[in-house]
Amino acid sequence: MAGSRDSKTGGQHTLQSYTGPRRPTPRRWGRWVLTAKIAVVALTLGLLYHSVFAAPDTALAWRQLLASALGGAGRGAVLAALALVPLNWGLEAAKWHRLARPLHPQLTFGRSLKAVLVGGTLGFATPNRVGDYAGRLLEMPGKRLPALGAVWLGRYCQLVATVLAGVLGLLYFGLKFYLNGYPAAQIGLTTTALALSAAVLLPVYRARLLLALLGVWRPLRRFRPALAVLPTYRARAVSTVLGLAGLRYAVFCAQFLLLLNAYGVRVGFGPALAGVAGTFLLKSLVPSLNALADVGVRELSATHLFGLLGQPALPVLSASLSLWVLNIAVPSAVGLLLVPGLRVLRGKA
Repeated sequence: MAGSRDSKTGGQHTLQSYTGPRRPTPRRWGRWVLTAKIAVVALTLGLLYHSVFAAPDTALAWRQLLASALGGAGRGAVLAALALVPLNWGLEAAKWHRLARPLHPQLTFGRSLKAVLVGGTLGFATPNRVGDYAGRLLEMPGKRLPALGAVWLGRYCQLVATVLAGVLGLLYFGLKFYLNGYPAAQIGLTTTALALSAAVLLPVYRARLLLALLGVWRPLRRFRPALAVLPTYRARAVSTVLGLAGLRYAVFCAQFLLLLNAYGVRVGFGPALAGVAGTFLLKSLVPSLNALADVGVRELSATHLFGLLGQPALPVLSASLSLWVLNIAVPSAVGLLLVPGLRVLRGKA
């Protein structure tokens, strides 16, 4: 009898302790996300190899192409793209200086430039360039949590510029190459593009609404303390940051167009600009493991879009790789020289 009571009690305890199917833990979600990212990178690099490097005599053609661009008629365009690198990072430093100055009035433009270069170096090998946050926080003693929100706002404003231009670029390809002859689908795609462009601006000018939405879904509530600084920025200040982001985006586009010209890509200005904008957007939409993994995503997007414009893959690939070297690899190497001189524990966090 005692045994039967124990068994009943144990059964009741088992039933009471069962609360339904186990939910995935954050660590398990992290493993799935990492696996998905690795799969995306592997698939991207595989497709890129199949579309470019599997062709015969690729190595010989590439050597001839590089010789023509770096030592021949294309050298002037390459040097012009190189000359725009300081302007590119100067605009990023100005954007960060504008966002960080209300939090740390003593922050100078020189320290802002140092912070973005160090952040670029730390972000080089981290997923989705999260090391960029750490590099900038090193120059923000005592204001680390609000500074996280400021870094996010700066990166999001850059994403806004990428999305607004990229949507127009991909809209051009969609209407011309995929939906040509389907007016109803063209109207639907255009309407969707306009709605997306309006939606991407909403978090910038309606920060309180963004914070309210973050409170609805529990996994996102942990970001609210850092993003609580967003409503303190006035619309005029945000518009200034958006303007700087737009100027930096224009520098990116100019560099890409110059490099395409250096490697012999001959396309009209409008279609070429649409291809560049579409490439940047597709690259931004795909999460990557680090800056090295970004290479495959951007190059595959560029070769596909410019392939629709009748351009061979190898010159487009070379231009895109050169853009990565100029804007990511070289500044990251410069930032690496600045890291040992930083005093990480300069003040209390």
